[in-house]
Amino acid sequence: MPTLHEEVLAKLGPLIISGALAPGSKVNLEWVQQEFGVSRTVAREAVQVLASMRLVASRRRTGVTVLPEDEWDSFDRAVIRWRLGGPERDAHLHQLSQLRTAIEPPAAALAARHADARQRDRIVELGAAMEAAGAAGDLGTFLDHDIAYHRLLLEASGNAMFAGLAHVVEEVLRGRTLHRLMPSRPKPEARRLHLVVAEAVAGREAEVARAAMTAICVEVADEMGRLGGTGA
Repeated sequence: MPTLHEEVLAKLGPLIISGALAPGSKVNLEWVQQEFGVSRTVAREAVQVLASMRLVASRRRTGVTVLPEDEWDSFDRAVIRWRLGGPERDAHLHQLSQLRTAIEPPAAALAARHADARQRDRIVELGAAMEAAGAAGDLGTFLDHDIAYHRLLLEASGNAMFAGLAHVVEEVLRGRTLHRLMPSRPKPEARRLHLVVAEAVAGREAEVARAAMTAICVEVADEMGRLGGTGA
């Protein structure tokens, strides 16, 4: 069960993301208390979390002020989730998909070089599990395996910076499913490419892993670009 301040955040954060609370707006604790029916302590906790995300700035003399988009922590998990639930969802999904295109192919190549035996076995298992769930049209199970697959690739790269972006990829994958942007059965070609990447990682074929992951990411970025009006 979410805590009271988490419930407030789940409502207040999207108001900022959507522009309903415009940059420069003042968000005092009294307003938060009255608007959401919570104590001052809960209101303060919620505002402190928003400040940690750079959605607001809290200063003694000026109070709590909503910050512009270019100040936000774009890699915060909640910020990503709220943006994917907002009016610019498709354009943001396209940007996130472009980020994946930049990081996942080199991560796959590094995984082929650096993964340990357990990780090589596990990535093949996950690729096979994704194929089975995708062919059966079981999107919930497919999503679980897909998240585990991409997280493992990033971790197996041996690069802590890539591994640190696993939550971003997870939110993209969840967002596509949550907002029904996935086909009822994941495309056979995409499933096949995931198997190719897995087998290339297991076989230490770095450039094959890179090329197959590039194909996966470019296809997704192109699809999100069409949705967001930013691609062909």
